[in-house]
Amino acid sequence: MTKRRIILIAAVIAVLVAAAAAGAYLYMNRFDAGEYVQAVLDVSYRNKTDKYVEITGVSEKEAEQIFEDNLDATMKGFETSDMPEELLPKYRELFSELAKSVSYTVGEPVRGENNVYSVTVKVKPVTLFPDTYAAFQEKAQAYADQVTDSVMNGAEMPTDEEMQREIYQIYYDVLKGQMDAGMLYGEAEDAVLHVTKEGGADFEIDKEDMDKLDSMLIEDAGGE
Repeated sequence: MTKRRIILIAAVIAVLVAAAAAGAYLYMNRFDAGEYVQAVLDVSYRNKTDKYVEITGVSEKEAEQIFEDNLDATMKGFETSDMPEELLPKYRELFSELAKSVSYTVGEPVRGENNVYSVTVKVKPVTLFPDTYAAFQEKAQAYADQVTDSVMNGAEMPTDEEMQREIYQIYYDVLKGQMDAGMLYGEAEDAVLHVTKEGGADFEIDKEDMDKLDSMLIEDAGGE
């Protein structure tokens, strides 16, 4: 390779590096709290990592772990319950699908004092659990009646583990059936997230605001 060619390659590399640095600098100086909130919600609930990686500078693997950590937190209660171990992967996949179905629309940010931005997020809560609770109760009662009839006719009483497995399977089938038929949503509500720009790529959403939004995304069986 000639000395001239080496110099040309070095010059091209220098230009590319400078362009990338300039792009990063411009991005940091046009901070958009709305884009940041969108990126956080997308990586947390939909496992969409591109924008979050771009804004924060974390690796793709670190960004993907955020979604997995949220699933871990969701499954923690089930893992300490009497749910049969063989059903845990099916429920984890179901809750993964459910998370990706939540509905939120990020509004324009409003800048306040001390580099704190207010971002309104319009949420339509998923109503899967209240929508299916009556069907689950009906199917669970039908199973209980079936067991009672079988035992009265001389069949052996199922063990507690067998009955728990059947109930959890029934609940899974009801939830999955409704999800496959089409997710239903409640009326839209607003949640306000406060975002603080600490400097550079250091941003933070108020934890209480984030917890409140999280609780609004999916209604529980009681409709609360």
